[in-house]
Amino acid sequence: MKVFFDERQLGHAPTHYFRRGAAMPHQEQPQRAEILRDMLIGEGFEIAKPQDHGLAPIKAVHNPDYVDFLPDAHARFVESAGPEALAIPTMHPGVRRGKEPKDIHGQLGWWMTDTSTPLTEGSWDAAYWSAQTAVEAAETVAAGARAAYALCRPPGHHAMRDCANGFCFFNNACIAAEHLTQTYKKVALIDIDVHTGNGSLDILYERGDIFFCSLHPDPATYPTFYLGHADETGEGDGAGKSLNLLLEQGASQDDVLALLDKGIAAIRDFGAEALVVSLGFDMAADDPLAAVNVYPDGFAEMARRLTALHLPTALIQEGGYLGPSLADNAKSFLTTFREATA
Repeated sequence: MKVFFDERQLGHAPTHYFRRGAAMPHQEQPQRAEILRDMLIGEGFEIAKPQDHGLAPIKAVHNPDYVDFLPDAHARFVESAGPEALAIPTMHPGVRRGKEPKDIHGQLGWWMTDTSTPLTEGSWDAAYWSAQTAVEAAETVAAGARAAYALCRPPGHHAMRDCANGFCFFNNACIAAEHLTQTYKKVALIDIDVHTGNGSLDILYERGDIFFCSLHPDPATYPTFYLGHADETGEGDGAGKSLNLLLEQGASQDDVLALLDKGIAAIRDFGAEALVVSLGFDMAADDPLAAVNVYPDGFAEMARRLTALHLPTALIQEGGYLGPSLADNAKSFLTTFREATA
């Protein structure tokens, strides 16, 4: 299984963000990717740098004006506010599609704004090469490889068509899925990160050629809030092509696997010809943002069930933070996937 990563993805280095009204150390650190990279090397994976596919694959998914805003946004902010200020938005024009949650912290976010994607000096390069890594994995699969893994960092599945959200700037998984539609008529994207793939849902909601499925706790009471409810099944050409499978907070590994089976069955019913996996290791019981209880053997079982689809597959890294089992969870999933697709 081919693996792709670019060291420039480490350049995004946010120090802190605001959560539940308090400043705290930012969870999405370069060390996440370093841990995963070092595990891959130790397990004999060969890591290649992605080629530069340019902005076209990114702009095929995102609003071009949003993409064009990002390259010099940090420099312009520093020029205006000074180097000690935190480059986050402190006002916004209104609300987006979704539902007001019941949780007070979610309600504050409904009327206020996300502080989780502060820009740093290296944010543009990191986000750009994270997207290129996803494109390279999709390109590799489209060229005939059974599977490829994109070690994307920063992650992407919360990024919407025209905004950054939830640690994410560009929606790498949707970029990969869009790229695969150049080769395959029907592509499926399944999101097994613990958080709602709200950005992917936003981007794919009216598309009929990409089936989207996300496993996550109820967004009424769990971040990222707003999108990902069971009754959000798509509109227009995308009617019936979105599937949100809701977990109880504290759900067991067996609960997660049972919902995964439902997602896999729906992908089969859709008739997918290729698969993208938004791969989050924050399903782990000891993840700093934990909400459910998956262990290394559970991640291996998830890999076995996904490979049983026998589809060319691009694995796109999403969450999974600095908990003690991060490397073990990644090792279990990725080595199992490699063995099953060899």
